[in-house]
Amino acid sequence: MSARADTSQAQAARYVVNGILATAVHYAVLQFNLAVLHIPYAGLANLFAAVAGIATSFLGSRYFVFRAHAGSFLHQLAKFGLLYACIALLHGGVLWAWTDINHFDFRIGFLLATALQVLLSFWGNKVLVFR
Repeated sequence: MSARADTSQAQAARYVVNGILATAVHYAVLQFNLAVLHIPYAGLANLFAAVAGIATSFLGSRYFVFRAHAGSFLHQLAKFGLLYACIALLHGGVLWAWTDINHFDFRIGFLLATALQVLLSFWGNKVLVFR
């Protein structure tokens, strides 16, 4: 196995760890928004929660997953922010349609939206943000 393959596999493993942590933060804030703050719309509560998950993901991606901290922090942050703003809108839209329109359990909608997020975020980060 080549060193490049090892690096790619290690990077993918770190991405999974970082993603689990960021998703846990996102979900915990979503639960807090709905159960404690009583935000009446799951889609809106999710958009607020996404900010916490996105911040966790950016720092983890920059310093742990892609180890691309030599690049401009602000430049990477801007690209990451644009990518994740699009992903957060998609995530919120899926949760809104699933829960607020169809009245299905928000936890299942969260899992479906997160699956889409995982697919888009690794590719976007690797190709657009931290290359």
